[in-house]
Amino acid sequence: MSCYELAFCTAELAAAREVCVYARKVGDDDSLATDAALGFSSEAVTSALQRLLARATDLGLDVVELSALFDDSAISVLRAQYGSAEFLAGIGSAVADRGSSRLPTLLSDDKEMVRDMFARFGADVVDPLAEKIHRHDLDIPDEILKQAAELGCFGISIPERFGGLQPDDRDDSLGMIVVTEELSKASLGAAGSLITRPEIAAKALLQGGTVAQQETWLPQIASGEKLCAIAITEPNFGSDVASLGLKATPVEGGWVLNGSKTWCTFAGKASLLLAMARTEKDPALGHKGLSLFLVEKPAATGHEFRHQQPEGGVIQGKAIATLGYRGMHSYDVFFEDYFVPADCLIGEENGRGKGFYFTMAGFAGGRIQTAARATGVMQAAFEKALSYSRERKVFGNPVGDYQLTQVKLGRIMATLTASRQFSYAVARMMDEGAGQMEASLVKLFSCRAAEWVTREAMQIHGGMGYAEETAVSRYFVDARVLSIFEGAEETLALKVIARNLVANA
Repeated sequence: MSCYELAFCTAELAAAREVCVYARKVGDDDSLATDAALGFSSEAVTSALQRLLARATDLGLDVVELSALFDDSAISVLRAQYGSAEFLAGIGSAVADRGSSRLPTLLSDDKEMVRDMFARFGADVVDPLAEKIHRHDLDIPDEILKQAAELGCFGISIPERFGGLQPDDRDDSLGMIVVTEELSKASLGAAGSLITRPEIAAKALLQGGTVAQQETWLPQIASGEKLCAIAITEPNFGSDVASLGLKATPVEGGWVLNGSKTWCTFAGKASLLLAMARTEKDPALGHKGLSLFLVEKPAATGHEFRHQQPEGGVIQGKAIATLGYRGMHSYDVFFEDYFVPADCLIGEENGRGKGFYFTMAGFAGGRIQTAARATGVMQAAFEKALSYSRERKVFGNPVGDYQLTQVKLGRIMATLTASRQFSYAVARMMDEGAGQMEASLVKLFSCRAAEWVTREAMQIHGGMGYAEETAVSRYFVDARVLSIFEGAEETLALKVIARNLVANA
């Protein structure tokens, strides 16, 4: 428990640091950026102190010394001036007055152009369909998938030489999360995760695939000809990837797969699954006994699918009913003597036992993407809450005229800004070959923040926030999944962040 709280302290303070760096860069161009950074930092410092005090005995810290920090002159000024209700309400009031929740992004012109393009796609194509997809638990319609492919959505993380949008000479994680945020703002379930599966598959192929595999599969993924799903998680192991049990047995000309996967998102519509299976019999090898396979299957609509090969092998799936994140559907998938050709083992013989490592870069990318998804959902919720607070009247006045609502809006604005700028900073680190630890930190912070922001947006709507006809109810249930997938927050906090903190103490 103490390590769990310590991880959140680290994540919140890292977010505070990055939003302050951002505010200094904005400078006098927009004073609201400085206010948001100061307001967030005040709350982050207070939160960290409270977390540490609650676990002081477990952590071996002196309660008296920790309590004294509340009286430290700098911390006292920070909390008194920038954590007060008056200051936070001022942020909320300023946002309401300007009628916009956007602050300067400090993105380059080309990134702004990409952001605008996908924002228009989200507003014009995805958003009008989002509520129907959610309410009726529909498949993502081809209308969205076709236009997403035409915009290059599936090739965001694939180099240009293979038909993608990423430069051949460098990664572009920042571009990836800018697009992800806009798609998620339109709908998390119908668009926000479209990039994630091809990104993980592409990273695995680029790291471990043969030249022939890269030239065969990457152009098909980039164009959207092959829609991808990732089959990693298993029913009994969750995030414990090293213990996976799907078996791959060598046969003449390839392998046969036997076993099951769960939470395989988009497995129905996908015609290509990236599946991790155990190719080595010795269980003591752990993650060193795992390999990655590209598994082809026919694309299928609806909540169930079944395909039998001529040789008799079967793959079938059934969608898991979920309270949110609808559109892509997440499936339980079962393999029974399902044949996979030898050239579909990533890296072929040289890739045996290396599947775990081939997925690591994709997993880190998935984590910052999830942070961007959280930011997109928060942005959508904030805009709805801001609009409703100006329109809805209670006791003769707009809801937004009351200080409590203004404080809520101010805190949301500060948290949203911190999440966005933290994710941008980590993306830039990753493009320079670093940022693996920070990718876990930003996911931990942003996903928990999205739960709180969407709750507050719903609360500002009052009773209408609980109505299915109101979009904020969808944002609320969608946000809940973010702390669970792409690395559950407990796994990130204990197995990644806390271990790293201890190792580098």
